[in-house]
Amino acid sequence: VRKFLAFLFIPALCFPGVVLGQAHDASVGNHQLHYYDVADWDIQPSDVTYADHIAPILQRSCVQCHRPGGGGPMSFTSYEEVRPWAPVIMYRTAIRDRMGAMPPWYVEKNIGIDGFESDYSLSDVELAMLQAWAQNGAPRGDPANEPPALVLGDGDAWTLGEPDLVLVGPDFTKPAVAPDWWGDIGIVPTGLTEDRYVKSIEVREFNDIPADIGSGTVGARWIWHHMTYASGVLSEDGTYIQPETRVGWPIHEVGRNGDVFPDSAGRLLQANSALHLNAAHLHSNGRETTGHLEFGINFFPRGYEPKYTRRGPRTGNGVDVDIVPNKANQEVHNYVVLQEHTKIMAFEPHLHAPGVRMCLEAIWGHNQFTLNCVGYDHNWVKQYIYKEDKAPLLPKGTILHTTGYMDTSAANPNLADSRNWAGGGRRSVSNMFIDLGYSVTMTEEEFQEEMAIRRANMGDRNDYDVGCPLCWAPETLAVVSGEGDSE
Repeated sequence: VRKFLAFLFIPALCFPGVVLGQAHDASVGNHQLHYYDVADWDIQPSDVTYADHIAPILQRSCVQCHRPGGGGPMSFTSYEEVRPWAPVIMYRTAIRDRMGAMPPWYVEKNIGIDGFESDYSLSDVELAMLQAWAQNGAPRGDPANEPPALVLGDGDAWTLGEPDLVLVGPDFTKPAVAPDWWGDIGIVPTGLTEDRYVKSIEVREFNDIPADIGSGTVGARWIWHHMTYASGVLSEDGTYIQPETRVGWPIHEVGRNGDVFPDSAGRLLQANSALHLNAAHLHSNGRETTGHLEFGINFFPRGYEPKYTRRGPRTGNGVDVDIVPNKANQEVHNYVVLQEHTKIMAFEPHLHAPGVRMCLEAIWGHNQFTLNCVGYDHNWVKQYIYKEDKAPLLPKGTILHTTGYMDTSAANPNLADSRNWAGGGRRSVSNMFIDLGYSVTMTEEEFQEEMAIRRANMGDRNDYDVGCPLCWAPETLAVVSGEGDSE
C-alpha cells in the first residue's frame, strides 16, 4: 500500500519549481485592454457580421441580463437594439478581467486553473470578432442567418431552474435616504418533514421597484446588500435553531450568482429545520422600497448521500486591514496551513470598494503554484465554482497564500473619497479581505482515490495539473523505490 506520508519529505525531488501569477500591475489606471486581431484565426475582419458571429455570443453571455426587465441598463435582443452600443460593447468586453468588464466574469485566463462551472466569459477569438465587427461599422449581415430569438421568461425568473422549495423571508421597508442597517431578522421555517440534501440554492430579492427602472447600476433596484444565514433544527418552542445542528450556507450578495453544489458535496437541510437570517445588511437606493428575499432550493433525489461532509477552512482577514489613501497596488496577505487533505470547490474573492484583484496560491515544500487570480468589482460579486475534475487537490501541510490587491487612487470609480484611510469594517467604504469560497476535507484514502482519478484523466507525467501538486508523486515514488531495490 502506498502511503502518502512516505513522500512527504521529497517535494523537491518530485516537483521542483515555481509557477506564479501574482507579479502584475493591479492598479485601475494602468490596466491594459485585451485587443486582438481576428485575422490571427484566419477570419477576415470585414466578414464578421452580427448575424453570423455576434448574435450567438450575445445570446450566450449577455442577453440574460440585457433584455427587457433584466438587470442590464439596455436590451441586446435584436440588431436594432445592439447596433448603437457596438463601440461600448467592444470597450467593455476588452476590459475582460477587471472592474467595469462585461460580462462580469473576472478570472484571469492566462494564470492557473482553467475549468469552472457556468463559465460565460468570452474567448480570445470572440473578443477579436467583437472588436473587428465594431471597428468595421457593426454590419448586420444576412438576417436569415441570425439565430432564433431566445425564449426569455420574466426578468425575475430563477436562473437555476424552477425550485423544489421556495422559502420567503420577511418584508422590510427602507426609506429613500437612510443610514445602512445591519441586524438579525429571525428565522424562516422550511416545513421539511425529512432530511434532504441540497443540489442548488439561489437567493433573489423581490421588491416593489418596477423592473424597467432603476437598473443604471447593480444596486439601484435593490435594498438588500447582503445576507449571511445558516440552517438548523428548530428548538421545541420554534423560536431559534439548535446550535449543535447548525449548517452554514454561502452568503447572499447583490449581483452574485446562485450556488450549485457538486455531486460529491451536497449540503444538508434537516427535517423540522429553519433558516436563520442572522446578519442582514440593508441600504437605501434613492426610492422608498419594500422588499424581501426568497430562497429557491433544489434537492438531490431522495436517498442521495454526499461523499464529503467536512468543510475546509476559509482564508483572508476581515479585521486588521490597513489601507492607506491615494495609493494603487496595495497588497494584503493571509496564510493558512491545511490541517487535512483538502479539495477546494469554489473560489470567491470578497473585498470592498478599494478591492481590484485577489490571487490564491498553494505552497508545498519548495514549490509555489498560483491556483487562480481573479479581478474584483464590488458591483458584481461572483463565486467561481471549479469543475470536479479541475478542483484543487491539496495535501495536508499545504500553505494557502491569499493576496488581495487594493487601489485607493482617484482612478478607482468605486471609491466615495480616495483621501480617507480605511481599516476593516462591514460598510463598503471600509475594507474586507476574505475568500468566501468553500472546500471539503478528505481522508488519506479519499485523497489517494481523487489523485488516481486525476492521473487517469491526465494521461502521463508530462501532463501536469497545477491544482494537484502530488498527483504523480505515487508514480515517482514507485520508480525511485524500484531503482533502489535493483541496486
